[in-house]
Amino acid sequence: MPPQVSHGGAFQIGPSVLFCNGGGSGSSPKHGGTARRMKFHGKKLLPLLVLVLSCLSILRLLKIAMIASHSSSPECSSECSNFLSNATPAVDSESGGRHEPTPAATAANATLLTPKEFMVLSKLVTRKAPCNLLVFGLQSQYYNLSSINAGGITVFLEDDPLKISEIKADINGTRIYNVKYQIAAKKAYNLLKHARKNPACSPTINLLNQSSCKLALRNLPEDVYKLKWDVVVVDGPIGDTPEAPGRMPTIYTAGMLARTDGIGKKTTTDVVVHDVHRTIEKWFSWEFFCEQNLVSARGKLWVFRIPVHQSNSTSFCSSETVVNGGSI
Repeated sequence: MPPQVSHGGAFQIGPSVLFCNGGGSGSSPKHGGTARRMKFHGKKLLPLLVLVLSCLSILRLLKIAMIASHSSSPECSSECSNFLSNATPAVDSESGGRHEPTPAATAANATLLTPKEFMVLSKLVTRKAPCNLLVFGLQSQYYNLSSINAGGITVFLEDDPLKISEIKADINGTRIYNVKYQIAAKKAYNLLKHARKNPACSPTINLLNQSSCKLALRNLPEDVYKLKWDVVVVDGPIGDTPEAPGRMPTIYTAGMLARTDGIGKKTTTDVVVHDVHRTIEKWFSWEFFCEQNLVSARGKLWVFRIPVHQSNSTSFCSSETVVNGGSI
């Protein structure tokens, strides 16, 4: 708002010039003329000053309105704004500065494991081999898992045909399937609310491929639903932007498969999640794998151990919040 203007008998234009309504008896004609001219200029400057201040106030209001409209999204309320931070710029670990990666660099490097992270995963598979290993995602690093799991069954589920063409199937019991993920990462918050309210998303549902839960992956190869998986790795789809397919369905489906008794097996399932520094991976892991089942954390990699006795539970997580102190 413009400042209030006083209409009293005296007002001050500058720090050293004072004008009064009444003329002093000691004023000369020359001084009186100067006073009248300065008083005239003061009256002309006052409306200009008010106009400038008014314009500044209007510009400030417009800026506030633009910020408010920018922060709101037609597809997502303020409650889910954190999920949209899922796509973060790449960080140069050596220089400490941020840089914008090219699309090719993003696709190639977004989900690569560090050597220490891959060591955790390879040791886990080594300890359980030969076993049933299911991997959502396909990276060159994972080729070695088939060799480590010789004699077992290794299944890769990948949505990028180029990656699939770079590896040979049926080596050491390896199977590779091309799958499609169609749920954008920006829908994560609404899907999480859906899963919490909908009984169809309960872990007691046995026929995952016939589930009406929006998070369930129903078009996977048949053997994915039939087998009891010893290790499940969630590292796909890429989920690096709000518009890209997110990992909400793969995390939920992994949680359901871990709690399902397969043919001839009733053992615990270790679920490995990569990129847990991102909001969706972190929140959905807590929701469907549970904090008390976390047994290992290294870098951006979390390992959960889902006990078989939780298969009959009506909720994914108990009220306990103590992290399992087990080791892999």
